[in-house]
Parts: sequence; C-alpha cells; structure tokens
Amino acid sequence: MFTITERDIQKILFDYGIEGVCAAFSELQRYHYEKDDPASRQVRLIVKAVLESGASFVVRFKNEDDAPLEVIEAQSRFAALLFAHGIETPRLYSSADCYARPYRINGYDVTVSVEAFAPGELRTVDAETAEATGRLLAEMHNVAEKADFHVNSEVLFDPLQRNDLFSFEDFTAHRERLIAIDPALYDRIVQEHARLVRSLAPFEAEPRYAVQGDLSDCNLYRTRDGRLGVFDFNRCGDNNLYFDAVMQAIFVARLMDYPEELAGKREALILSAFLKGYHQLRPFTPRQREAFPRFYALVSAFWLSDVRWDENSLANALASGDTDAAQDWMKEIYRRELFLLPMPV
Repeated sequence: MFTITERDIQKILFDYGIEGVCAAFSELQRYHYEKDDPASRQVRLIVKAVLESGASFVVRFKNEDDAPLEVIEAQSRFAALLFAHGIETPRLYSSADCYARPYRINGYDVTVSVEAFAPGELRTVDAETAEATGRLLAEMHNVAEKADFHVNSEVLFDPLQRNDLFSFEDFTAHRERLIAIDPALYDRIVQEHARLVRSLAPFEAEPRYAVQGDLSDCNLYRTRDGRLGVFDFNRCGDNNLYFDAVMQAIFVARLMDYPEELAGKREALILSAFLKGYHQLRPFTPRQREAFPRFYALVSAFWLSDVRWDENSLANALASGDTDAAQDWMKEIYRRELFLLPMPV
C-alpha cells in the first residue's frame, strides 16, 4: 500500500516554494486499489498538511491509467485559469513552472499537485445554493470558451458516451429476459430511446471546452464572506457546455443532501433554481431550450440508480426472478421517455 511520511510532505512543500515545518497531516481521501489487486501500483491519495504556523495545504498523489501527468497538468492549469479570472477555487502552487510534478515515493511512481486548503465544504443544497451553483458553472463555462481552453480528457457526464448518471446500455444488457417478459413494450422503449438520442445529435459537432466535470456534494464550498467555490478537478475534461450544464443541473437536483422542508418538491425547485442561475449569465438558446425536454427524458428514463444500483432496481428485480417488478420498471421507463418536462426557465 502506498504510504507517505511527514518528511515526504515536507520535501514536496519545499519543492513547491512553501516554507514552514509540516506539523501533521491527515488523509482526506484514499482509493484502495490493492483490495482488488494486491499487486496494483495505482494510487489516488489526497492529504491535508498542516504547518506549525497553522497554514493548511492539500497534497494530491496520483497514479491512475486515465490520468497521466500531462492530463493532471492541464486540469491544474484550467483551475489556475479560473482562479485568475476571479472564480472561487483554491490557489494552486507550482514547481519549476509546472503544477503537476512526478515523484518516486516508497517505490511508487506518482504525480503530485499542491493547493491551498479550502474550508467550508458544502453538502446540503437549497434553492438559493442551487441558483448560485448554476451561476458559478456559467462563469466557468464563459471563461473556458473565451480562452478556448481544452484538457483533452473524458468526463463523467457526457450524455453521448458511457456516463455515471444514466445508461441505456445497462438496460439493454438484459435484452433477452426483458423481451421474454414484454416484447412489444421493450421494442417501444428502444424506439423511443432512438428518438430521444436524435434530439441531441445536432449538438454533437459543436466545440467542446474544459469543464470541472463534477459539481458533487463534496466538491463545493462556501467562503467566510459567503462566496461559493469549487475544488477537485480530478474529473476535469472536455465536454459540450450545454451537455455539462444540464447533466450537472440534474446531478445537483437529485444526488445531494437537501433541507427537510423541500421534501416532495425538491427536484423541481433545485433544478429550476440551478438552470435559472446558469441562464442569468449564459442564456440558453432557443435550440437548447427546445432540446431540453427530450434530454431530461433520456436521463430520467435510464437513471442508473433505478436501472442498476438501487436495492429495488430493474437489475435486482430480474436477478431475483420478480418478473412483475421488472415489467413495472419497463412501464415506468417508457412513461419517463414520454414525459417531456419543459425547460423551467
């Protein structure tokens, strides 16, 4: 297992021009690749280092197949570009004019980056925060587009590729069993899916720009003076900016923590607030507004939690042999395909 010491951190901070003695450090995140493969040399470790002066820094150690040094450098340069344009994001430190630097530590080859520690992590989102998050995303998109900045890496939430929010492929993986349950309904679902995808086809040829890529519940923070900020550019890559806006809006509306008083109306309020905030700084075009209902239907119909992950998902109904529940899921998926929610701004 990859391990570090205060001495390792001290050397890294010195290389990045940070003076002071490291008094302590703690792990913020670690991926245990060795659990699946004891011989794995892959690493993702994020630590918080605290100096005797009280100053705190985040040191990231990575060795992952999809994140070579040049990608991490590009991700870091995008974060630094946003910082330079007044976007609230932690200050990045450089060493020899680079933000990402290779090290060999305790037998592991890793890429290291260093940034200031940002307190005030947000997990609960209300309508006001959602609107501010939409504005923040629009600001980032405007900077990326104006600078014509690219990272040349994939993102988690590209609707035209395998993504972490919805999956038609996970639905069709059960094709034979679903056809055996209700062949006519299965065919209608597949045909409607093709129509929904075609509604996004005109956007496929549009330019892609750098995006932070993951406005999740552990990547937003609020400063002491009330500004909303974003950190963790680990999933930063290139995406169509309209695709990113809608996918991030749905994520924020469905997968965060919310005040109890929003129960029963949470998604409608949060989604509307997020898109309103975004629209204020980066207005949606008529074509984007027209495409939104089918875009939303596509994501909602094949929502991965419902198709695969949740205890009462379609996949688990099939695994348990509950054909009635599986057929109910097919009916629900088809209903969602046909439900065309107007863009709420």
